[in-house]
Amino acid sequence: GVLATPMGITEIALGEMMWALMRAALYAVAMFVIMLVAGLILSPWGLLMVPAALLVAAAFSAAGLAGTSYLRTVNDFDVPMGLIVMPMFLFSGTFFPVGIYPEPIQWLMQVNPLYHSISLIRGLSTGLVGAAQLWDFAFLAAFFAICMWIAMRQMERKLIK
Repeated sequence: GVLATPMGITEIALGEMMWALMRAALYAVAMFVIMLVAGLILSPWGLLMVPAALLVAAAFSAAGLAGTSYLRTVNDFDVPMGLIVMPMFLFSGTFFPVGIYPEPIQWLMQVNPLYHSISLIRGLSTGLVGAAQLWDFAFLAAFFAICMWIAMRQMERKLIK
């Protein structure tokens, strides 16, 4: 139905992303206020947590757009959820320190975009900001750009036949 309007593929993809970012902004601000009231933000760098959360949301929104552009039906979501999302969630450093895992797994964890998201926001909230957080930011920005490029290319291929 959207294709019957004068909108192009870029506008459709950006509209989807803007909707995700609006929701993410609400959640990020709410969590920031809760953390601030609870005294969990230990540094003035914590003010950058909301923009960092929006970068994370944009990166994962672009990844979601790219992923869904390859799927045909709702049932096709089972494979990426089981093989990509769940391991990414479990091996991101959220629940357990990265150092407890064997060295090869630590290496794999560091290519996980969720690992970089957590590292960036955790560093900002605790004030432990350094080169690692700059690397996390660059990794997420590159992940966003690559996923957005894939999503736009694939959506254009699928929707304009």
